[in-house]
Amino acid sequence: MSGQPIPAERPAAVVPARGAVRRFFALDEDWERAGRLDRADAVVGLVTLAFSGLTLELGRSAGFLQDLTTPQWVQWLVVVTGSVILVGRRRWPLTVTVLAAAHMFVVGITMPQVMAMVTLQIVYFTAILSGVAWARSRREMALVVGGVITFMFGWLAWQFALGSGVDHIRADLATDAVREVGLVSPVAATVLLTGLVNVLYFGGAVIAGQLSWRTARQQARLAEQADLLADQSAELRRRAVVGERLRIARELHDVVAHHVSVIGVQAGAARRVLDRTPDRVDDARTALGAIEQSSREAVGQMRGLVGTLRTDGEHQPGAAPPAPPTDADRTAAPGVEGLPALAETVSAAGLQVSYSRVESPSGADPAASVPVPETISRSLYRIAQEALANVRRHSTASQVTVVLRIDHRGADSFAELEVTDNGRPRHGTSGSGLGQVGIRERAALHQGVADLGPRVGGGYRVRVRLPLARPDHADPVVHRNRMAGL
Repeated sequence: MSGQPIPAERPAAVVPARGAVRRFFALDEDWERAGRLDRADAVVGLVTLAFSGLTLELGRSAGFLQDLTTPQWVQWLVVVTGSVILVGRRRWPLTVTVLAAAHMFVVGITMPQVMAMVTLQIVYFTAILSGVAWARSRREMALVVGGVITFMFGWLAWQFALGSGVDHIRADLATDAVREVGLVSPVAATVLLTGLVNVLYFGGAVIAGQLSWRTARQQARLAEQADLLADQSAELRRRAVVGERLRIARELHDVVAHHVSVIGVQAGAARRVLDRTPDRVDDARTALGAIEQSSREAVGQMRGLVGTLRTDGEHQPGAAPPAPPTDADRTAAPGVEGLPALAETVSAAGLQVSYSRVESPSGADPAASVPVPETISRSLYRIAQEALANVRRHSTASQVTVVLRIDHRGADSFAELEVTDNGRPRHGTSGSGLGQVGIRERAALHQGVADLGPRVGGGYRVRVRLPLARPDHADPVVHRNRMAGL
């Protein structure tokens, strides 16, 4: 049996403790806490100096320093250097820890009464805590702080074992005439209490410093995750805008193709009329007028929509391309004439939807009626479709009202779609907000405005107003200000 190797299970009782220590102090962690030196550190040094000087003089007045033979300027030098040490606790944490330990050792040997002052004890405690909390490398922190604490306990043991610490304790106990009434002797009790106080002192500084470091690391990771989520959200919104613009561009293609087809038919009819019956000039003039009207309408719509589609809609280098169009995207959406059928379809799915159309209000001139352009008509249908889908997915509403208002007043004519419900947000169904991005995008493409949000009396409202009369060279800012009455 002597030649057999030692079983691997034998040291298993020690490994978990070491593993727990490594995990708590994150000795394998590469993250570094960024330390700096700013005005706050100078304020800490000045405040510490003020309280240390005040404590020194009060202690002198109370007679605690009457046995000291060192000059007062040396005592003040100790207070000043201890305060200065704390200034660099975040920028040079391990250096500050070593300097504080050396300061504590030298002052403890030469002037123990000064070293025992509360303010200096706080200075030493803060220096050790800062070394653990702000050290760049966890391994260097463990070596430096572990070495300092080992040195301090070695110094304490040396004072009791080889120095005059025990003799001083016995002299103090003899002076106070203390009787042995406890479990152990007064000398042993004093030694044990001193050791326990030092364990709590240094152990508390180390644990508090490590907790501060772990909190800072967690906050840094949360900040990184928040930035990542913000970037991903921005990318999703950009993709949603690009996708929405692609769908609008396909609808624009259909509309322009329709107008161009009409132009072709009317042009052919005019040519045949002029060739066969030159006396029918009026008919040819009518056909050419229809060509002019269709061409103006097509060019005006295409100029406004394509100009807006170019804005921020181009593919950015390094960004993922938009998703390919689906069959639903390729299918042309109906216009406002399809809103009643849409309301009936949604109502059949269990949600009560009422639809109404208000047109030509009192005082409007029917002769000045402006037809709803096809692109605007399709956009209003898409907006209603998205609003109703959001109600089904994210609301507890049981009733929805869809109102289409068409106001014919010449240059101020507009089409307004309003979708309201009586529900509240459904828990656990918060969406990405991309649907609302699409609604706002369609409103912006037609130089209109969108108002989305909860109503004061309860429920939610989606209201979009789009101008119907838009000159070829219309200024988007002028139209947006004109529509701001929403």
